[in-house]
Amino acid sequence: MSREVLVLTHPRREGMAERASWVLDRLAAAGIAPRMLADEAEILGLTAVNTVPRDDEAAVGVELVLVLGGDGTLLRGAELARSADIPLLGVNLGHVGFLAEAEPDAMESTIEAVIRKEYRVEERMTVDITIRLGGQVVHTGWALNEMSLEKAERAKMLECVLGIDGRPLSRWGCDGVICATPTGSTAYAFSVGGPVLWPGVDALLVAPISAHALFARPLVLAPTSTVAIEVLEPVPAVLYCDGRRAVPVAPHSRVEAARGKRPVLLAVVHPRAFTDRLVAKFHLPVEGWRGRAARENGFAEPIGGFTADEPPRV
Repeated sequence: MSREVLVLTHPRREGMAERASWVLDRLAAAGIAPRMLADEAEILGLTAVNTVPRDDEAAVGVELVLVLGGDGTLLRGAELARSADIPLLGVNLGHVGFLAEAEPDAMESTIEAVIRKEYRVEERMTVDITIRLGGQVVHTGWALNEMSLEKAERAKMLECVLGIDGRPLSRWGCDGVICATPTGSTAYAFSVGGPVLWPGVDALLVAPISAHALFARPLVLAPTSTVAIEVLEPVPAVLYCDGRRAVPVAPHSRVEAARGKRPVLLAVVHPRAFTDRLVAKFHLPVEGWRGRAARENGFAEPIGGFTADEPPRV
């Protein structure tokens, strides 16, 4: 059976045409048929590649969705990969790139690993979202990082009541509420004071945004918990899924969030400790570390498990 890979890009990023062309040529030379979204291929001027329209079926039948870009492009790739139940693999060509498997200097080794099919697949929790109004379901959605319910009017506060597992917990006047997965704990939820959850933790994270209340700390819930947020009058809200998909939410609506029934599959080529990923992405100060990992690996100047002239590849 022939192998096929969907290559997803940020087509307007500088130098993307050359990088994408190199990846397409390398895959084709190894007998793997590359596929691209038609609009991206047109922008990049790559006319010799097999193209598909931008829709939910774009990744059906491929082995892997390979993303060249930052976290925004990866989240777009997650939508396509999840709908087809196939793995997602990212090469970070953006800024932070926390979801990406590899940095630009590891792109060649990453493509070689794809060609040799030397990668393992991890499941990442998602969150399913339901909006009800008058007892009727008016919208369903999902998110990999987080869903954020935010006020629709800048000059006013959102009034809402938070409930957990069918019981009311607290009422907040706030800018919004975030419900995040462990994967999303280093994204929006982190910026509002939420804790970092290791990927191996099964949990849901709830964090209010600028809440005017005494009890307004982030909450870490069991993965079986159900979160409900009731939007009170008079201010309407907007629901964002991964900051990409927006839905208006009227007063008297109830927004429910629970562990997603379908995870996102991430392909891992370069396994790295999550601690090293945090150090590298957030530029954390770790000078002076003399731990076991440094001694075992014989580093002369151990800094977070790597030498000063050899930063971790994440």
